[in-house]
Amino acid sequence: MDVKLLDRMGPAELRSYVEFLLWHYRVIDGFWFLFVQERFDQAAAEGINERVWHKSAELAARDLVKRFGIGKGLSGFVQGLRYFPWTILIGYDIEEREGEVLITVPRCAPQVARIARGLPEFSCKEMHRGEFGNFASVIDERIRVECLHAPPDPHPPERFCKWRFTLSGG
Repeated sequence: MDVKLLDRMGPAELRSYVEFLLWHYRVIDGFWFLFVQERFDQAAAEGINERVWHKSAELAARDLVKRFGIGKGLSGFVQGLRYFPWTILIGYDIEEREGEVLITVPRCAPQVARIARGLPEFSCKEMHRGEFGNFASVIDERIRVECLHAPPDPHPPERFCKWRFTLSGG
């Protein structure tokens, strides 16, 4: 990887470039899904998407732990999650409580884009269960993931999904 260009950037330009990379990351993810769906079908796109996100979340957590010294437990999970690109892109509402963490997604950009194009919501529950589960287990194997609701589940208009994280035995 050649990152010499980054050495020549000032803080404002570097921030703008990071924003571009995050936006581009989302664009690639969206078009990848749409083109797999177009070529095969929605079930195939959802299944491949699950595999991709399960593995990429695990690899991201490993790298974040090394790069940023992420700790264990629910606080370590939240610390790592705040560095995860999708957290920044989607804008998860993260609520830390005694013995649990709740993540709520009030506005899911991929689902909103699909709805705007006249497409149905895609089933993302299992994708996120594996994504969150693999990410969390790298941080701390005791972290348990519970989906309160996510598509294809019905959801209230003010949010697309809600997740609960706890420590086993605690």
